Parts: sequence; C-alpha cells; structure tokens
Amino acid sequence: MAIQPILKYPHPLLKRMAHRVKGFDSAISNLMQDLIDTMHAGPGSVGVAAPQIGVCLRACVVDVSGNLRGKEDNHGLLCMLNPEILSRRGSAVMREGCMSVPDYTGDVERSTEIIVRFFDGLDHQERLVAASGFEAVAIQHELDHLDGILFIDRVINISTELFSRKKYR
Repeated sequence: MAIQPILKYPHPLLKRMAHRVKGFDSAISNLMQDLIDTMHAGPGSVGVAAPQIGVCLRACVVDVSGNLRGKEDNHGLLCMLNPEILSRRGSAVMREGCMSVPDYTGDVERSTEIIVRFFDGLDHQERLVAASGFEAVAIQHELDHLDGILFIDRVINISTELFSRKKYR
C-alpha cells in the first residue's frame, strides 16, 4: 500500500504493549503491506513492527534474506500476527540498531535459537518457525516492539555498550 513514517524514540506509543489482532480483514491486509513496504524502504532494515508506524497491534514483518548475516539461514519474508516465542536456546551478544532509534546501536544479548508461533499475515494460516542466528535475533527484536521494549532497554551496559551511529545505512 504505502511506505509509512517511522516513529522515533521517545514517542510514547513505542513503549506501549500492542493489542492482539482479533480478525483478518482488508485493514489487516493493508497493514501488512504497509509494514512490508516500510521495511523495504528502510536503509538496511530487516524488520518493522506495527507500533513503529503508529499502529498498536501485534503485527510485524521480518526478512533477513537480503542481509549478509542472514542470507544463508532464513525463512524469507515472515509476516507475523500475534506472534509468540514458544522456546529459546543459546545466547549471543550482537550489535543491534533500529529505525526508531536511528542515532545509536548497541550490544544486546539474545537467544540464538527460537521457535515462534504466529498467524501468517498474508495467508492467515498458523505457522510454527524454528529460527536461528541472525533471523532469531531479528524476530526477537521485532517482538520486543510489540511489548513496548526497545533495544536500548536491553543494552548490556548503557555506559559502555551503546554507540553513536556515525552514518545510518
């Protein structure tokens, strides 16, 4: 449908818990397309959550297939409604950035393997996905947005592990 503007921290909607999607209709289809379009338009973006475009619903998209860190191990475009992580394994620290916090990156500890259940925002079928590596990290990042959590809330040590971004790519 359209590329939407990204809300920037400290916008209050970014800190709110998103509401469950209760049904599938044209408004949800349009929202999913807006998320896809907005993700593809973002510099280096691998995901966008509905609260980042001002919609307080549990919807997000992730696609790491175009990123070097996710190119080899991914499920392609994931359009997730009401996603929930069922299990987590492993742990690694990775540098994260976010279109809603464009001036900073930070080191965040995340699970390296997850199983996530969601309704596909395009075909409305329930899906179960086992993700690992960079894709697992990207999914966790977007699901945090649905709970009002930003990556800066998870930075290991804010005084030593939060970095000014020299150039947003």
